[in-house]
Amino acid sequence: PRELIEIVVADNASSVGEAAVAAAIKGRAKLVVCHDRGAGPARNAGVAASSGEILAFIDSDCLAEPDWIKNGVAGLKDFDFVGGRVKVLIDDPARISGAEAFEAIFAFDFATYINKKGFTGAGNLLCPRTVFDRVGGFAAAVSEDVEWSYRATAAGFRLGYVADAIVGHPARRNWAELKAKWRRMNLETFLLYARRPFGRWIWLARCFAMPASAVVHTPKVLSSRELPRFRDRLSALGTLFRLRFYRLSNGLALMFQRSPA
Repeated sequence: PRELIEIVVADNASSVGEAAVAAAIKGRAKLVVCHDRGAGPARNAGVAASSGEILAFIDSDCLAEPDWIKNGVAGLKDFDFVGGRVKVLIDDPARISGAEAFEAIFAFDFATYINKKGFTGAGNLLCPRTVFDRVGGFAAAVSEDVEWSYRATAAGFRLGYVADAIVGHPARRNWAELKAKWRRMNLETFLLYARRPFGRWIWLARCFAMPASAVVHTPKVLSSRELPRFRDRLSALGTLFRLRFYRLSNGLALMFQRSPA
């Protein structure tokens, strides 16, 4: 019920300014401004300003389906923290760019993240406050959701996937947006690897495996049901190879401390 839900918007020094964010909210939510840049600090500021027994995290560019909270909370009966499904939203399905086609197939695969890789993205994450307090806040300058999930599971908390706790996230529309996303994710992931024993060497091997991984994923693209038109699958395939070679070059730049493009 609405009277049991508290909404907190954490503004992370957005370019439009606090007044514009407050005007958009129009009193429907509590606004907190976090000046420490990064998703981790922003999420922590939102938690600090909240009072609920259950925390439900979502990103500012996502659209929650009506039963998102109800279904996510129901999933907490079986698990200690959960993530849900994220649907890729495309502006004009009749005119899909290569970036959109790629994201329709590969982006936000939370089922794989949770069931096979052991983490959930923080754009669709629910947990009791008691669990969050035990695990601690999100880290800064790394993939905060991955790092937090691994800390939570290492502490013995069980992670589960709730398929009907759904939010939508818009696809990156062009190569520039897709490149910016993966440049950020490469950096955050590299910083996680750099913390581990032999992590930099594992990162190096991972980088050189990128082009081969595009070959491995080619059948998935060509047979995808997410893109009914074959020309869109070819567009996605071209973007896949371009992106994997970019991640190789960018990853090597991070490894050897060159300025990554």
